[in-house]
Amino acid sequence: MYNRRKSRVVRIGGVPIGGDHPITIQSMTNTKTADVDATVSQIKALAEAGCEIVRVTVNDKAAAKGFKEIRRKIEHLPLVADIHFDYNMALSAIEAGADKIRINPGNIGSLERVRAVADAARKRGIPIRVGVNSGSLEQDLIDKWGGVSAEGLAESALRNVRILEDMDFDNIVISMKASNVPMTLTAHKILAPQVDYPLHIGITEAGTLYSGTIKSTAGLSALLTGGMGDTVRISLTADPVEEVRVAKEMLQSLRLRNFGPEIISCPTCGRTEIDLISLTEQVQRRIAHITAPISIAIMGCVVNGPGEAKECDIGIAAGRGSGILFKKGQIVRKIAEADMADVLLEEIEKMLEV
Repeated sequence: MYNRRKSRVVRIGGVPIGGDHPITIQSMTNTKTADVDATVSQIKALAEAGCEIVRVTVNDKAAAKGFKEIRRKIEHLPLVADIHFDYNMALSAIEAGADKIRINPGNIGSLERVRAVADAARKRGIPIRVGVNSGSLEQDLIDKWGGVSAEGLAESALRNVRILEDMDFDNIVISMKASNVPMTLTAHKILAPQVDYPLHIGITEAGTLYSGTIKSTAGLSALLTGGMGDTVRISLTADPVEEVRVAKEMLQSLRLRNFGPEIISCPTCGRTEIDLISLTEQVQRRIAHITAPISIAIMGCVVNGPGEAKECDIGIAAGRGSGILFKKGQIVRKIAEADMADVLLEEIEKMLEV
C-alpha cells in the first residue's frame, strides 16, 4: 500500500475525509439548481452510482432558493454549495443546510465578507473548501511567477488558507486544480508538506469522456500513488454519473477501494479463437449489480489464459470454440463458446451464495 500523507479529519455531513478514512468520491450536478426536480433526480442517480459527496452550484438567488428545497429532499447525502464571488450566496447556502462550502476567500470581496462566511460556517460546524483554480489565479501571482504556474497555485492556496486561519477558522479542505497535469502534480508536491488539511484532488476541465478519463486518471493516479488525496472528483464533459464510474474504477485499480468484481481479460491478438470482446462486454454488463470483491478472468488463448484464470477466483481460458472453466485455480469443466457467458454467470452466483 502507498505511504499516504497524514491529514487531519474533516467531516462533510456524515462522511469523514482525511486521516485513515477511505478516499471518497465526489461529483457535481450540471443541472440548473433552480430546477429542483431535475437536480434532485440527478443527485439520486449519482448516489445510486456510488457518489459519496455531491456539489451543487449556488450562483444566484434562484439557485439559493432551489438549494434550500434540494436540501429538504436529499437528507442523507452530503451536499456542498459551490460559491463564486457573492458571499451572500454562501451565507444563504449555510443557512439552508449545506454540509460544506466551496469558496476562494480571495474572490468574494473584503475581509469582512470572508469573516461573515467563516463565522456562519463555524456556527454550523461545517468545513470550507478553499478552491484554487488555474483559471482564476490572482494577477499578482501570475505576474510574480511569470504566468500561471504550480508555484502560484500553491502560494494562492496557502494565502487563502491563512486568511481563514487568521479568523480562527481551521475546518478546512484544500483543492488546487489545473487542466495541466504536470502543473497540478507539482503544485501538490509544493503544498502538501506545508499543511495537514485534507486535499480534494482533480484535474479541472479535463475534457470529454474518453480524453478526460485518460487525463484525469493520469494525474490523479500519480497523486494518489504519491500518497496525496483524501477525496476525488473526475471532471468530465459528460453525464456526471460517468465521473463516478471512472473514479470507482480508478480507485479500485489502485487497490485503494473495492467496489465489486474485477475483470481481468486479455487485449486479444491473432491467437484468440473466440469473440472475446463481445463475451467480456456481456459479462461486464451482467455483473453490474454485484458488489462482492471477486476477480474474474476471461482469457482468449492458451498462452496466458490458463495462468491468469488460475490466479483469479473464477475464470475462463478459451480455445477454438470452447474453453475451460477455472475456479480457485482448479479446472471445473469444459464449456462450449456459446455457453460461456451463461455458465460463468451461473458459477459466479453460486460462489456468492456460499
